This record gives sequence, C-alpha cells and structure tokens, in this order.
Amino acid sequence: MVSHEEFRKAQAKGAKMRAAIPVAVAARYDRRRGRVVIHLATGLDVAFLPRDVQGLEKAKPADLAKIEISPSGFALHFPALDADLYLPALLEGFFGSEKWMAARLGAKGGKVRSAAKASSSRKNGKLGGRPRKPVAA
Repeated sequence: MVSHEEFRKAQAKGAKMRAAIPVAVAARYDRRRGRVVIHLATGLDVAFLPRDVQGLEKAKPADLAKIEISPSGFALHFPALDADLYLPALLEGFFGSEKWMAARLGAKGGKVRSAAKASSSRKNGKLGGRPRKPVAA
C-alpha cells in the first residue's frame, strides 16, 4: 500500500510535469488527412501519420476512431488496438521503442540512392555480386 507521503510526492511530481509538459485535452483521427490529431492544453495541435508510430503502423481508420486520453493528459489509448502512446515521448520525437525506431531508420536508409551506393554496387558486381541464396526443396 502507498503511504500518504509517497502519494503526496507522486502528486507533486505530476503537478511539476503538468507545468512543464503540455497535456492532451482532445484527440481524434482525421480521416481526410489520414492523421491522428492531438489538441494540447496550450492551444496547439500536433498531428502524425499512424504508420509512423509503433503499435499504430497497421491500423485501419476504424481502429483509430476512438481515442481515450488518460486522466493526467500524458497518454493516449487506442482501445481497438490495445495500444498506448506516451505524449511526452511523442513530443520529443520518439514514436516507438529504440529497437523499433532503429529498424524503421535502417529500412529507410537501405532505400536511399546515392552516387556512392551505386558505385559500391557496381564494384561488388564486378567481383561476382551477392552470393545466390540456396533454393529450398
């Protein structure tokens, strides 16, 4: 059980966070723009594409129709997906776990075309190219 002192400290910490970090007062999915829009207590709106956020990347518009805001205003819950997002992390640019974000960045980097990458590929081709994968029987 939590003591009165621990409870008081937790409340003080929450109040300090609310003073320093904007909280969500409303959230919705904008079907026309295909974005989740979060209205902050500061009056600003923040929007993002669901495909860019871990847990929402394969969501259909119907999955995003209902968004719940935590009592603190620091979290969003998507009941249809059982997905939760921490608003302070989103505002800092963290759209998923470190491993998930690294995989997304690696996939994007692999698609980049550059003169150096093309040159390296040509050199590799002259050496016989990439080894063929064995055919499974």
